[in-house]
Amino acid sequence: MKQGALMLDLPGLWLEAEDRQLLRQPEVAGLILFARNTESPRQVAELVRAIRAERPDMLIAIDQEGGRVQRLRRDVLRLPALADVAAVDAEPVESVARAAAWVMATEMLACGIDISFAPVLDLDHGRSQVIGNRSLGGDPDRVSRLAGAYIDGLHAAGMAATGKHFPGHGWAEADSHFALPIDERSLDDIRRTDLVPFAALAGKLDGIMPAHVVYSQVDPLPAGFSTRWLQDILRADLGFDGVIFSDDLTMAGAHAVGGMDARIDAAQAAGCDMLLICNDRAAAEEGLVHAQKQQLQCPSRIARMLTRTPAGSDYRATPQWRQAVTLLREFDLV
Repeated sequence: MKQGALMLDLPGLWLEAEDRQLLRQPEVAGLILFARNTESPRQVAELVRAIRAERPDMLIAIDQEGGRVQRLRRDVLRLPALADVAAVDAEPVESVARAAAWVMATEMLACGIDISFAPVLDLDHGRSQVIGNRSLGGDPDRVSRLAGAYIDGLHAAGMAATGKHFPGHGWAEADSHFALPIDERSLDDIRRTDLVPFAALAGKLDGIMPAHVVYSQVDPLPAGFSTRWLQDILRADLGFDGVIFSDDLTMAGAHAVGGMDARIDAAQAAGCDMLLICNDRAAAEEGLVHAQKQQLQCPSRIARMLTRTPAGSDYRATPQWRQAVTLLREFDLV
């Protein structure tokens, strides 16, 4: 029996008949929301309720990092980029990171969303345009410390944490959405730098998303399709026991292993628990047919990512909310 499940997406703000049909397939265990699916918190909450009416156990995700990656923007806090959080040059910087995570998680949980794919653990080497200010900086130990505080904030709100993009997308210059980035450094170099936050936080993270990057001195395959990276290093060396999410299998960086069927097979064989197919309904349908032929079974560990403590709709009236927002405003972050 092969372990693996699909995370797909939706075309609009509401469920259509063909979306409902897709959701009823047991191989589909997750949905990711994009900006096109988000108009307001009320509309998102209604969409989530419609999804859960079809599949109560569906894992619902979003990218709500802050800065330029924030899918839901109306009637929620405009969140700071992680680089702006890290730029706080004062003693409470860890409390600021914790607060930024807590308010984001609280607002998403109030909409019924289970997880935001956060935090970004990539180091900023001043080379990667796709990472840039999404990163907490270039010092691996400081990134580990601030990301640890951020994870604490997610957990305090009741949201699972997903670190990305293992083992680090910050050195390779190309954007894996549009090309296949190559990182030519040795494994020892990567262990001393980009891998540090993942190693330090492997025991705190609930999920990890690997990069569509080839680390040519380690494995000719991109990390998300590499048994060397996912089994030997992430699982065995770092002791990570959480959920491994593939990055979007429609991205250019994923094309290196072949067509959609080959990508699903390679990601699943390497150890990805949940396989993302986004922004291409035809590819999603093709992937679903292949997953059904392969008789993929949803790994039990995916259930760990579901919401731990749903947030009430009156969260803005709580002392915790006021304290967190006051701290962020003190440093002009919201």
